[in-house]
Amino acid sequence: MDRNIRTVEDVLNLLDDLFTPDADRWTSDAGAWWDAFYADRSRPVPFFEAKPDENLASYLDRRLITPGRALDLGCGPGRNALYLDSLGFQVDAVDLSPTAVGWAEERARETGANIRFHRGDAFALAGTELSGRYDLIYDSGCFHHLPPHRRISYLALLDQLLAPGGYFALTCFTDGESGGSDLPDAAFYRDARLHGGLAYTPHSLRRIFSNLTEVELRLMRDEPTESVYFGEPFLWTALFRRDA
Repeated sequence: MDRNIRTVEDVLNLLDDLFTPDADRWTSDAGAWWDAFYADRSRPVPFFEAKPDENLASYLDRRLITPGRALDLGCGPGRNALYLDSLGFQVDAVDLSPTAVGWAEERARETGANIRFHRGDAFALAGTELSGRYDLIYDSGCFHHLPPHRRISYLALLDQLLAPGGYFALTCFTDGESGGSDLPDAAFYRDARLHGGLAYTPHSLRRIFSNLTEVELRLMRDEPTESVYFGEPFLWTALFRRDA
């Protein structure tokens, strides 16, 4: 007989285990899922190219954010981390997938970028490998792959690592589009899978991140193939600031 629930983390771990091992991109084997996803670099996946998000470039062009310490959550092959480094940021970048991080490290060596890459779960690394305060925490496509209960861990990470006066920027699946699922939170637990990722509305994003000040929330611009930036219109882009 197991009676192991004592802390909030115990509850979160129990809810993690409700998802079957091969159900989706958030499980104990998620790193292996993403390793397989990134294994063939020749696949025509738009975000395999070393292009930064158009919204990130826009924030910097308009000087909404300026260089400082940055954390790239779910960095994949490092496209946004490389861009931030090129503009003078001191960058930490983390991803569950060793294959993705290996690819990002190759790109960093080729360009001479000085980025600290971390393999693993950002929640587990917060306060150890990921320490101090960051002026920018950037997430392009990580948040929408988390199950609902892990929003608690995500907000705790922001509270721990985002500097007063610092910025949190996010891209995630829009509602009513092909990118993410519009199912209510409870349905993911009944189905034991995340259906490829969760869609969000502007209202839900504002509610979840209500402890931060909204700077901008809009659809990502659709960038043509020849653009130097990545942009897909089925993603929300959001910039929030932590009050000093």
